[in-house]
Amino acid sequence: MTEQSQTLPTLSRIRLAPNGPVFDLPILVALEHGLFAREGLDVQFVEHYDPSISSAQVFERQKESLFEQGKADAYNLCEWAGLDRSEHSQRGSKVQALRPAVAAQAILSFDRALQEPRDLAGVPVGVNNRTGSHYTALQLLGGALAKEEVNLVHAGSPLGRYEALKSGQLRAAALMEPYISLALKEGAHIIAVNFYRGAEVISPDLSEAARQAYLRVLNEAADLITADFSKYKHYIVAPVKEWLSADELHNHFVHYAHAKPLEAERFDGTYAFMRNWSLTAGAHTYKDLVAQ
Repeated sequence: MTEQSQTLPTLSRIRLAPNGPVFDLPILVALEHGLFAREGLDVQFVEHYDPSISSAQVFERQKESLFEQGKADAYNLCEWAGLDRSEHSQRGSKVQALRPAVAAQAILSFDRALQEPRDLAGVPVGVNNRTGSHYTALQLLGGALAKEEVNLVHAGSPLGRYEALKSGQLRAAALMEPYISLALKEGAHIIAVNFYRGAEVISPDLSEAARQAYLRVLNEAADLITADFSKYKHYIVAPVKEWLSADELHNHFVHYAHAKPLEAERFDGTYAFMRNWSLTAGAHTYKDLVAQ
């Protein structure tokens, strides 16, 4: 062993399961600028994000499957799903923090007869079961419609939901970027929109120092994105770059902030919402599901 190799630092290894680029943008920016290595982290995605992968069973989906199999140490998803997966994880996952991406899910339509949430009474709205599109659609419609009038249907991945909406198979669907900008470009209109945080799920097998360093890097990357969002839009439009350019991505439907703890009071409200819609049996506590 050479003298030089003896002095090289040992980096903490973190393997990531991919999410959509609108949610993973802080990671992509951190990798671009070498921010992880500066914090002593060796961070890599274990697979490329595939926008077409979908399953009605959440643990058969790309990110959940990779994490549960132990192939990935961390991934992000919506806040409600973070609690749901932690309830059912065989690996003992917990929500580490609220993620930097503050993204919109918009219910869109090409049907001019549908203009407001009340027009969606009984109308099938395409979502991806137990993801942000599902939970935000319940929040958006639950305030305007009776429970029995809310009709959400599992329509798979965001790409699949967009294609079903464009073809007329669905009259309405919940979508995030870049599909909001793409649908608007092609003549759709927004019926309702909701911004939401998400959850960072990080393996308890990683050290506390590594977990906190990872979150610090995401925060630094979020600041870079906020300073010049246009510089990084190409990452978000990558799944639809044949139909939408980076310049055509709207500025309004995602922003980035520092990751922050999921506090007990917020957990109580989120968990109560999930119980109200029969999305959880409500058998767990804050300490069960959220890293302390």
